Amino acid sequence: MTEGTTPAAEHAPEGGDTLTRLEQEGEIAADYLEGLLDIADLDGDIDMDVEGDRAAVSIISDATSRDLNKLVGRDGEVLEALQELTRLAVHRETGDRSRLMLDIAGYRARKRAELAELGTKVAEEVKGSGHPVKLKPMTPFERKIVHDAVAAAGLRSESEGEEPERRVVVLPV
Repeated sequence: MTEGTTPAAEHAPEGGDTLTRLEQEGEIAADYLEGLLDIADLDGDIDMDVEGDRAAVSIISDATSRDLNKLVGRDGEVLEALQELTRLAVHRETGDRSRLMLDIAGYRARKRAELAELGTKVAEEVKGSGHPVKLKPMTPFERKIVHDAVAAAGLRSESEGEEPERRVVVLPV
């Protein structure tokens, strides 16, 4: 084993390279977001992680998250825009497209739990009625969570429509 490597990285060089690349994305994103917080005169700590095959960066605060909620916006609209800007900042530095996920004040974590619950509930409803159910339009992030919850409940779902009216349809067996 060479200096600075871990046993896991030594056995999986491609995985190690991917992990290193994702950690680099997180660091670039954190620097960008720290600058943004300074400009906006907002307090927040940056937490970086790697979740699956993407970098995950969260802005959290010990104080009331009212100030950070300004960065979330109505229905997460500002958060989505900041995520895209952060991905562009990473792209500018690395030259690679980023799939980085940004969370602010726990908004995405709460949304993920709500949507997983919705997906499970609708799957049970469809199992009982035998009829497909169309959900309201959702963002790609939201649809993915619902699709995963429906699949975990043993049913199938698909997306239909065009953005921004694209929605999940839960189908009976």
